[in-house]
Amino acid sequence: MKIAVTGATGHLGTFVVEELKKRVSNENIVALVRTPGKASALEVEVRAFDYNQPETMTAALAGVDRLVLISGNEIGQRARQHFNVIEAAGKAGVEWIVYTSLLHADSTTLNLAGEHMTTEEALKASGINYTILRNGWYTENYTGSIGGALAGGAFIGSAGNGKISSAARVDYAEAAAVAITDESHKGKVYELAGDDYYTLADLAAEISNQTGTNIPYRNLTEAEYTKILESFEIPAGFAAAIASWDVSASKDDLFDDSHQLSALIGRPTTPLADSVKAAL
Repeated sequence: MKIAVTGATGHLGTFVVEELKKRVSNENIVALVRTPGKASALEVEVRAFDYNQPETMTAALAGVDRLVLISGNEIGQRARQHFNVIEAAGKAGVEWIVYTSLLHADSTTLNLAGEHMTTEEALKASGINYTILRNGWYTENYTGSIGGALAGGAFIGSAGNGKISSAARVDYAEAAAVAITDESHKGKVYELAGDDYYTLADLAAEISNQTGTNIPYRNLTEAEYTKILESFEIPAGFAAAIASWDVSASKDDLFDDSHQLSALIGRPTTPLADSVKAAL
């Protein structure tokens, strides 16, 4: 039984491979990556795999029984890219795909949802066994801004008092490894999120507590936040997207209290304090 992981050198993919290595032998894991030379440290079989080169995908998936399809990071291109993967998987005889989707993809206001829903529909129509992991926000999406908050004296955003049920990447990676190695998860759709929620004011308070420095949360309008992000040399379109995601967070679109993630991995999700400590 060979299990392949797309994007295996990415932030999430690397963790998925490591979690799979705890459950199956290395020779049964295939890392699918755009640049094979960067994947030697994974210590598993590596194959070239580019979401934008569908003509090479079927051969790259030869002999693969199960596939963890980690969503691509090229917003606006992902529905097409994911369809290419699903089509190639069907031709290659892949029996089962576990896909990393978006929390509450069918109801959220997050503008990322459309491509995920299109992918989910394509997967269900493919005839291939599937499991859909609707991943919530990665805590690292916010803790990655701690350095800037310390430099600027405040944590900024547009999330208001929105409740954020994020979890660490390793939590979601473990869920993918658990799902793809247990056939009882076939045909299931899981809403995955952290056990506990926080607001960005809570996050700022935790940063303050751990650093001994007063870092308040400064809530901005969507337009203000976009403009400040642009001043950090973030491209205008991406800056606007980040600000819009915070606005969705203010509507509790990143909140979920079903505890499906901790149930799936059999342990509590990583606490916010631990993620802040790791980032610091």
